[in-house]
Amino acid sequence: MKVTLEEVLSEASQYLHRVIDGETIVVYQGDRPVAELRPTSETETLRPIGLAAGEFVVPDDFDDPLQDDVLDAFEGR
Repeated sequence: MKVTLEEVLSEASQYLHRVIDGETIVVYQGDRPVAELRPTSETETLRPIGLAAGEFVVPDDFDDPLQDDVLDAFEGR
């Protein structure tokens, strides 16, 4: 559902009840989406540490300074 910011401000409880019922609402300011109201899920357990262990390797040169041409590209030179 798409609504304007003004609609949400004037009918906040109506939209909150729709979210509680499982609906996702995208809030627009003019033609631009600025927020999304959606139900949250409560998790009783935390994600385990090391969940992605072995999925990737950080290279030894990760913290080394960037090459000049790469740095120039990032800085728009």
